[in-house]
Amino acid sequence: MPKINSMRLVGVICAAALVSSTYLSYVSAQTSHIRSSVLRMHVVANSSLEADRQLKLAVKDAVTDRCGFLFRDCGSAAEAAETAQNNIGFIKYVAEDTLRKLGSSFEVSCSIGSCSFPTKRYGEDNGILTLPAGDYTALNIMIGSAEGENWWCVMYPPLCFVDGVAELPEASEELLSGELSSSETELITEPDKPQVRIKFKLAELLGR
Repeated sequence: MPKINSMRLVGVICAAALVSSTYLSYVSAQTSHIRSSVLRMHVVANSSLEADRQLKLAVKDAVTDRCGFLFRDCGSAAEAAETAQNNIGFIKYVAEDTLRKLGSSFEVSCSIGSCSFPTKRYGEDNGILTLPAGDYTALNIMIGSAEGENWWCVMYPPLCFVDGVAELPEASEELLSGELSSSETELITEPDKPQVRIKFKLAELLGR
């Protein structure tokens, strides 16, 4: 191969590598900001038995319904995490009170910390909102031995109830749009667009 062509090939490869590196950094920054802009809730059942799974769902519903007011005036995910930490005793009480009313003697442990989440799609037909995999700050609720199935949702902005609805609640959408850029919002709300699918797949890979 002539020397001039070899130099051109090397130049093209270097340019492509630079563009790829820059783009990966951009997507990584986007997904990192997305992960820092939400507070997740992570509930783990005592075991994988159906009875324990039902208890897990009951605890999820109770914490969502009875503790949601705590986060009503929060202006950021960091503030929501601090609020959860300051009210961790009440959250634990709500969870255990729910179990006692259902005849369960399981103890519950609650904490705020980093937790690894898989890609999760929310809403009717899982088409409203998609959050990339990765480490998120979460309210972790462990029931009994905590050896059962996981349940995930978003405490801030409040998205723990969108699995059965047709659209993203307006208040939650406003909170998200206030935290995220337009391109970040597009990444999580329109993952089926061709160009977004590429970015989202990269987001999944970068989040591992």
